[in-house]
Amino acid sequence: MIRVCLLMLCCSWVQAETTVLKAKAYLDVRSGNWVSPAVLVIAGEQIQAINPDQVPDVATTIDLGEHRLLPGLMDMHTHLDLDYNNGFGNIITGESASKGAIRAAKNAEKTLLAGFTTVRNVGQVHITGELIGAALSEAEQAGWIVSPRVVPAGHMISISGGHGDLSLGLSENLFEPEPKHGIINGPIDAIEAVRYQIKHGAKVIKIHATAGVMSLEDSVGAQQLSDEEMRTIVEEAERHHLRVAAHAHGAEGIKAAIQAGVHSIEHGSLLDAEGIKLMKKHNVHLVPTTGLVDYVMQGIDNNDPKIAAKAKYVLPLAKDNLSKAIKAGVKISLGTDSPLIPHGENAYELSAMMAQGMSAIQAIRSATIHPAELLGVEDRGEIKAGLLADLIAVSGDPLNDMTILKDVRFVMKGGRVYKQP
Repeated sequence: MIRVCLLMLCCSWVQAETTVLKAKAYLDVRSGNWVSPAVLVIAGEQIQAINPDQVPDVATTIDLGEHRLLPGLMDMHTHLDLDYNNGFGNIITGESASKGAIRAAKNAEKTLLAGFTTVRNVGQVHITGELIGAALSEAEQAGWIVSPRVVPAGHMISISGGHGDLSLGLSENLFEPEPKHGIINGPIDAIEAVRYQIKHGAKVIKIHATAGVMSLEDSVGAQQLSDEEMRTIVEEAERHHLRVAAHAHGAEGIKAAIQAGVHSIEHGSLLDAEGIKLMKKHNVHLVPTTGLVDYVMQGIDNNDPKIAAKAKYVLPLAKDNLSKAIKAGVKISLGTDSPLIPHGENAYELSAMMAQGMSAIQAIRSATIHPAELLGVEDRGEIKAGLLADLIAVSGDPLNDMTILKDVRFVMKGGRVYKQP
């Protein structure tokens, strides 16, 4: 039972300025230990004190009883403006950006209520100059929508005919994307593409270093952006103090992206021993998106035969190579590639990574302190005085049963309650 003292107003996001949050224990994600009891004083958006000798006389008290507290989880690879049902239907080619923004808000709410309080939205799939992720981020900050904190990428930067060319397969009479849509051919285009995304609100830059699975080019792993194009993108992004995430399946493209200075490798399916050494040397995070395999392969033959063939080839290899990366100690940050893992089921990725060799606490760190490091922020990722009050609660011990995190009972973001038992 949850016991709420004083007044809890009808709208769950409206609270007194100071809240005392009580639970059975909270997880110290760095040590991997539970700390009991858990009495947190929340002032505004931040955790003010933990287990103080005295709590404020005037405060809203939320007693979660036997529930356990964890930091809000983070997903470093989402596409909130997209849904998947054994394919993408006509969303990419037939849906307006305005409808895509509404779809994104719907999916953002599902994600927050699943316990994910921060996400990177690494590239939109609507063929438009309007940056949906940036609008979503601004709406979240203004309090217009129920959403995680969103770090948006804008348009994915790719080559003509590459994985991010959303006009691939369409007649050239219909649409020919430009650098502002993320499609480049050379360093000058690369600079224009990066500057356009930043001008319109991007807070991270997403590139396609290699070909991909869910697109119509022949190869899944061939390097697409040239070494020079990738270096140019990273240099331009760094001038604006932004980081770069690189979609990369093939081994050579992975290594080229690392050498170019990217901060994360998304997927990393064909990662080899040399790539693993480079990732560790340069402190590049792997965002493996391994759980999607279990969802996508169920209906893969409903896709274009070219897509199905690529998936059957590369996705099993990706699991094996993730196991090697885990064993080698590569820094790993959780990413789902939602909707390939459905929005709101993001926690499945935790169990999927454990199936490839992660311990429970390693999996939780991949969704807390590692993403904070990847984002370059120090205000979230653990339960600590002075950090954001981004908190979740569950009914059992996920260190013993990770599936418990699929059923988050309590969600607080920035001191505001969005879900409670």
